Amino acid sequence: MSKKSIGLLGLGSRSTLYYIEQLNRLYNKKMGGYSTFPFVMINANFDAINSLLPNPSNELDAFVTEYVTRLEKLEIIAILIPNITLHETIDRLKIRKKLLHPLVLTTKKIIEQEWSTVFLFGSLHTMESNYVSSYLENRGIIVEIPSKEDRLFIDTVRKQVYAKTETPDLIVSYHKMLDKYTEKFPVILACTELSILKPIDNNRIIDMVQLQVEEAVLLTN
Repeated sequence: MSKKSIGLLGLGSRSTLYYIEQLNRLYNKKMGGYSTFPFVMINANFDAINSLLPNPSNELDAFVTEYVTRLEKLEIIAILIPNITLHETIDRLKIRKKLLHPLVLTTKKIIEQEWSTVFLFGSLHTMESNYVSSYLENRGIIVEIPSKEDRLFIDTVRKQVYAKTETPDLIVSYHKMLDKYTEKFPVILACTELSILKPIDNNRIIDMVQLQVEEAVLLTN
């Protein structure tokens, strides 16, 4: 096994496959040929984890700890968790390996771009809870959330992507909403399902998945 492998925790099939696809795409773009991203994955029982999300709990801690402990025993240089919401639980655990944390990477990106205010798109829980917003606001970044009507639509997009039932009309409406909000402030995508449908031509989108992927590829080069 490569000494520069990343440990990946396999969770929901579509979101995990999206991460793998993006890791392979960016790694191949940098390395050329038939290069594929060096990682090792432990596949979790996502049904058991997802039934306990989004709120942290001792029961969820125990489930995640078991899988993280198994990852840490592998010859890897860092751990990548392909689920943004789960990091609220991850933060409660003692992890010895380097973690590709989306909030740390997002903060770095916002500071580098000298942005002071952002909109937050995510699950309804993420948009209405304090986990992401408090982390950023404690670091001097103002976080705004969409209107109630728009939050409900964004969460509908998330649910339909998860169920693989999104339609072309839904995608168009989602892109228009992103255009509307990014005209005022950059938008954070804090949900893998929202990243899957993001437009490719909007440079005011801060995609947490993309930031994790870019950091993983950087570490393994």
